[in-house]
Amino acid sequence: MFKKVLIANRGEIAIRVIRACRELGIATVAVHSEADAGALHVRFADEAVCIGPPPSTQSYLNIPALISAAEITAADAIHPGYGFLSESVEFARIVEGCKLGFIGPKSDVMALWGDKLRARETAKRFNLPLLVGSEALRDADHAESEAARVGFPVMIKARGGGGGRGMRVVRTREEVRRAFESATAESMSAFKNPELYLERFIERPRHIEFQALADSHGQVWTLGERECSLQRRNQKLVEEAPSPNMTDELRAEMAERIREAVRETGYTSLGTLEFLMDDDGKLYFMEMNTRVQVEHPVTEMTTGLDLVVEQIRAAAGEKLDIPDTRPWRFRGAAIECRILAEDPVTFAPWPGRITEYHPPGGIGIRVDSGVFGGWTVPSQYDSLLAKIIAHAPTREHALRRMRRALDEFIIGGIRTNIDLHKRLLDLPEVREGRMTTRTVEQLMAKGRS
Repeated sequence: MFKKVLIANRGEIAIRVIRACRELGIATVAVHSEADAGALHVRFADEAVCIGPPPSTQSYLNIPALISAAEITAADAIHPGYGFLSESVEFARIVEGCKLGFIGPKSDVMALWGDKLRARETAKRFNLPLLVGSEALRDADHAESEAARVGFPVMIKARGGGGGRGMRVVRTREEVRRAFESATAESMSAFKNPELYLERFIERPRHIEFQALADSHGQVWTLGERECSLQRRNQKLVEEAPSPNMTDELRAEMAERIREAVRETGYTSLGTLEFLMDDDGKLYFMEMNTRVQVEHPVTEMTTGLDLVVEQIRAAAGEKLDIPDTRPWRFRGAAIECRILAEDPVTFAPWPGRITEYHPPGGIGIRVDSGVFGGWTVPSQYDSLLAKIIAHAPTREHALRRMRRALDEFIIGGIRTNIDLHKRLLDLPEVREGRMTTRTVEQLMAKGRS
């Protein structure tokens, strides 16, 4: 087992990793920018190292600074969290080259699944269902011809992307060139990779993902699915497990296909395979996220597993001891709401000083957060403040519990999306489990009319 882990991240996920390490008896090193000098993850870790000024390019994305911090503190492993460098093949390779443990998959396997086109080829090889799509687009003319072949509408997507960046919906041939050019620029800026491809676009899909976990001893688990359809701008707001409309038959079928794909590609860590579901209940593979997900707590609450602990143990080469149930039997239902520092109407980030902070509590409520009263939310990073997770024996009970928790959550001094979450949970289609990736957009449109 590792003796000391450096956490190459900030905020609530850094605290989440610190807690897992503490329970494993592992010392921790926090890294921080100058803007995060007073952050909770800095206070909670055993050691802390400042790695640069506020811009993430000069701190949390600064690979030499991170490696230096690991070396001077004698850390023997690095946990990347999510975001930042968590899916950077270059970072994983450098960590491996420095003889440090990387708490994630091996760099070559990450490269396989992280490249969206290679991931599509891999999915096809293991009979994971795919949307009709293209190869890499050479230029705007090629994009036009491929869009016409696939059939409108289509989604142009970044080959090396994620998080909703480098994505454009195109409904007519006349829109292709402009969408291709803007997506290319955004992809280059965000991922240093301008390559794009396209897929057939489903108008009102559901977004469903499956949690996989594997160790280096050939063991693979699929720990059920999560429903992530409530999104804004292709970024998730609410997640739950299990999905309210998933059948036992489809769950079992997908679990076996995913298990084979994970095992045969040599994947050894946490990983999430994401799918779209159409009106007929058919699933289509989108991508694999080779890291811990923001929404992992809903799976923890419905499985009883500490996924970050298991991820660390897998990276250390241990043989995991987890019951093998097929399909996974959920322990009740769990829902997560992401609380963001942003305007609830325009979604514009809202940094500033938190004057009052009172998180909810009570039976079945968990809050993962990295903020406190008096702390100033910096403008340089993601706007996530906290995650509320409600767990109960049934979905209906979990929804009521979450609604109660949202009423209790007090955050003063800045704007948040707490009221938006209340409005979402009050929608009949959400309470009945009929939401799609368009639900938030439709709610906001009604509010403006």
